[in-house]
This record gives sequence, structure tokens and C-alpha cells, in this order.
Amino acid sequence: MANLFTIIFAAILPAFLLVLYIWLKDKYQREPLSLILRGVGYGVLSGFLAIALERTIGYLGLVPQEPHFFLTALWKAFVGAAIPEEMAKLLMLWLLLRRNPYFDERFDGIVYACCIGMGFAGMENIIYLLSNINCWESVAIRRAMFAVPAHFLFAVAMGYFYSMLYFKDMDWKYRARIFWVPVTLHGLYDGLLFMANIGTVLSGLILITFYVFCYLMFKGGKRRIAEQLERDSKEPYHPSKIHQEDRA
Repeated sequence: MANLFTIIFAAILPAFLLVLYIWLKDKYQREPLSLILRGVGYGVLSGFLAIALERTIGYLGLVPQEPHFFLTALWKAFVGAAIPEEMAKLLMLWLLLRRNPYFDERFDGIVYACCIGMGFAGMENIIYLLSNINCWESVAIRRAMFAVPAHFLFAVAMGYFYSMLYFKDMDWKYRARIFWVPVTLHGLYDGLLFMANIGTVLSGLILITFYVFCYLMFKGGKRRIAEQLERDSKEPYHPSKIHQEDRA
């Protein structure tokens, strides 16, 4: 059996690599490492908050322990996981950015959201691996391939729309997209897995649908990253100019 250090290292390595990737992707003005680490720390805090919310929801009997039907699988995915987890992440993103003087480019919203998402995913990974310690290697590989990148892509969507609203690239009436888009992605991701695990004759087809969904989510995340980088290259943010417009 591997020692505890090896398991924890395997749990946080995928999250660390994705944080490094998104930080290095920031071509124009990279965020301070202190704030990157703070974002990851906020992500860990969001994990504890999400656990508290999920346990409350479970205690109230609002979600089934083991869904046996497709609709209950979706209900468990959205109400028992996606909504409380993305709510906790969004709260931490707001706390991190509300008085952040370095939030001066559109791509920064994605960077900070991904730091929070990876802090959350790293903590969640540690819990999963320690809970499956007899087969932690296979669990670590599967989660490194799917669960951690999925949380990364949920965060890309949240950070994208957060910046779109903050930099006035999106009308205020669409502000709910900051929350419901990552919730929808998260809920469908978990829901398809829950439905595939029910064990019906459709399980194979549902699993294929899950893989297609993951691919489309990856393509969408890649597009959102490219869009914000392009906007920053063409329309750099000038804080003094924006503040003058707000005072006018």
C-alpha cells in the first residue's frame, strides 16, 4: 500500500498542472502568485462549504442515496452536487474578485475561477482517493482524466461569464449565466454518469453520450479561453477610463 504522501501527491497533481496551464496561458499580464495561491485556498474553502450544503440537503432527504431512475439520477446530480458546489465556488470567486486590483483583464476571470475550481477539485480528489485506498491508483487515473478536467471546464465557463458581465461585454439581464451555465455543465456531467451506472440496456449508449458531452465541453472551454485572450489583445482594459465612465 502506498504511503499517504504518495496518495495526496497523486490527488493534487492534476489540479496543480491545470492551474499552471491557465496561469501560463495568461499572455499579457499574469496574476501574482500570491493571488493564485489565495484562489486555490478559496477553492478548498468552497469544498468544505459544498460538503456542508450537500450534507444538509441529504439530511433533509431532498436527494436519493442511490438513484434507480433517469429522472432521479438527474435530480441527484443537480440538487445534490452541481447546485451546491457551483454556488460555493461562485461565492468564493466573488469574495476573491470584489476588491482585487489585479482583476484588470477579461482573461483574469477565467484564471481566478480555475484556481478556485482546482482548489475544490484537489480537495475532492484527496477525499475520493482516501475513501478508495485499496484501489486508489485506478481512481486517481480516472479522476485525472475526467473529474478534475471537468471541474476545470466548469470554472472556465463561470470565469468567462463573470468577466463578460464585469467588463460590460454582456448585458446585466444575462447575469444569471455566471451560475446556471456551470451548473448545467456540472449537472449533465454527473447526471450522465449516474444514469450510466443504473445498469439498464441503455447504459452503453449513455456512456457514449457522456464521452461526446465531455468532448463538446472541452471544445467550448477552449473556445471561451481563446475568445477572452483575443478580446484582451484587441481591447485592453484601462481601469482609469472605466472608472471615469462610471462617474459620468
